[in-house]
Amino acid sequence: MYLHYITIIVLIVVFLLLYFLKRKDLNFGGRVLIAMFLGILAGAIFKKDVLIIEPIGKIFIGLIKMLVIPLVMSSLISNVTSLNNTTQLRKIGVKTFLLLLLTTGIASVIGIFTANIMNLGVGVKFAESTSFEAKEILAFSKVLLDMIPLNPISSMANGQVIPIIIFCLFIAIAIIIESEKNPRAIKPFKDFIDSFAKIMFSLTQIIIELAPYGVFSLMASVAAKNGISTLLPLAKFIVAIYVACTIHILATHGSLLMFVGKVNPIKFFKKLYPAQVVAFTTQSSYGTLPVTLKVLTERVKISEKIASFGASIGTTVGLNGCGGIYPALVAIFIARMFNIDFTLNHYLILVLTNIISSIGIAGVPGAATMATTVVLANLGLPVEGLAMVLGIDVVIDMARTMTNVTGASVVSFLVANFENEFDREAFNKDDKTITSAKI
Repeated sequence: MYLHYITIIVLIVVFLLLYFLKRKDLNFGGRVLIAMFLGILAGAIFKKDVLIIEPIGKIFIGLIKMLVIPLVMSSLISNVTSLNNTTQLRKIGVKTFLLLLLTTGIASVIGIFTANIMNLGVGVKFAESTSFEAKEILAFSKVLLDMIPLNPISSMANGQVIPIIIFCLFIAIAIIIESEKNPRAIKPFKDFIDSFAKIMFSLTQIIIELAPYGVFSLMASVAAKNGISTLLPLAKFIVAIYVACTIHILATHGSLLMFVGKVNPIKFFKKLYPAQVVAFTTQSSYGTLPVTLKVLTERVKISEKIASFGASIGTTVGLNGCGGIYPALVAIFIARMFNIDFTLNHYLILVLTNIISSIGIAGVPGAATMATTVVLANLGLPVEGLAMVLGIDVVIDMARTMTNVTGASVVSFLVANFENEFDREAFNKDDKTITSAKI
């Protein structure tokens, strides 16, 4: 009983500390990072007693999700219509789409190499009592059809971002075309969209300021619920996905930044880390989108139109962690567990299937399961084996989501660099100037 009251007092003190740090103008990323570590510490020490603050984390995620659809719609239409013409739109869209899928393919290869080097799945026995109900496997043609916004209102209600993005792109293209014919008639509607976008960004700023409290609550709950004993049998899998994600971020993304974008990768990641931390703790590419947009525009210094387009597309297409690394690791893990030998043909199919199945994955916690189910079915592997890793999904999803957000951010930056929508001089300014800003 006394421990329960002590827990409440400690939690109140932590919230007051986070508020004090904000009053002292500690930058957003620093406050979120401190909140994450304090949450882990609180969960490990106070165990189940700390779960009284779990609703705070859930409320924060709910508020973030509330923002996404109106934010994506308003910012996407507003920023796309700021493009000069439809030719420029096609250039940006094609580059973004291809780069996302390319990095997902590379992520798959890294996952394959990591799984083989670490002998993932060797010696692991499948528990026959474990049950797993496979989800319906959608044909690629069905995936394409589901991208068409047959009912935009229904898509909004169900949180289906791809149909909404396509619907908004159609509207934006129509605005661009019609503006060339009759600019005076279109201007009131365009002004309304621009104003609504500004309002949504303002609302985003208000809710994002709650992130340290939400992150603390989420991490405390995760640490309290997941004991170490349940993770030991699958410790190698956890290590493998963190190793693969780290390699992909540093090697693939780092190389693209250095050799294609001509920027210092360390400096880029230092500016991006607030979005990475929020992605790591919330386990949602979709929910991290408002933070990602602010980081890309205010810290990385790319234009809003590129940031909103690339980051929005990146929540559902070409998720490097959920659609590339994770399915590759799971496929090889299950194959080894059932003593199934992989040939070169298997590996090629695995990479191609990962790329295709990564199209349209909703960037919410747990979405990687569907993509992995598709991959396992196409490879002829027992889908039931996926149940072995579902128990540790909350732990590995942190690394996956951070990799997703990093990949989408890097692609957005590269496209902005190609299109001269990147302020290199502002990016290279002293970090003290950057970190003093409230984001």
